[in-house]
Amino acid sequence: MKPFTVHTGVAAALLRDNIDTDAIIPSREMKTVGKTGLAEGLFANWRYADVQTRRPDPEFVLNRPEQAGTSVLLAGRNFGCGSSREHAVWALAEWGIRAIVAPSFGAIFFDNCLRNGLLPLVLPETEVRELAEAVQVDPQARPLTLDLSAGRLLGPWGLSRAIELAAEDREMLLTGLDPIERTRQLLSQIEAFEAADRRRFAWLYLS
Repeated sequence: MKPFTVHTGVAAALLRDNIDTDAIIPSREMKTVGKTGLAEGLFANWRYADVQTRRPDPEFVLNRPEQAGTSVLLAGRNFGCGSSREHAVWALAEWGIRAIVAPSFGAIFFDNCLRNGLLPLVLPETEVRELAEAVQVDPQARPLTLDLSAGRLLGPWGLSRAIELAAEDREMLLTGLDPIERTRQLLSQIEAFEAADRRRFAWLYLS
């Protein structure tokens, strides 16, 4: 996956609570088992005034001209609740979202973000709203910077907030290595253990 070290991008405020994975990508939009081809279905019930013709709803935040290139999402409580579908994270990533800032997340969604290179940042609701107020005036001129290396979120008006993640989660994002790839880094040690184990307990390894 793509490492996350420092990212500066346009932020959009979608401060609704309990946005579930079916709102992020409705089940009917999941037409592939891969990670691509999902961005078109992102927030489909909200982005489109007519889902069938794909006519955009100009009032939806991601459709507004000033939000072009949005890569940071400011959200409400319990973002990504609902089903465990990883497609929700894949759709966000394909759209270009690199970080989501919210007061809380659905637990499985949070882990899915980490394993796909998205930064899920938990901040108090008052601070998320403060960030939203700061960027909404002119999103293009007031981007947010998320510096995971330094552990800081930087915004307009001198805003600065700590990025707090578990050490293992932080390392996963910084290196771009998901749990499988991190395990592969230990392949020589695993093979050495298996060889020693085979010699010690040969009777377990009947061919």
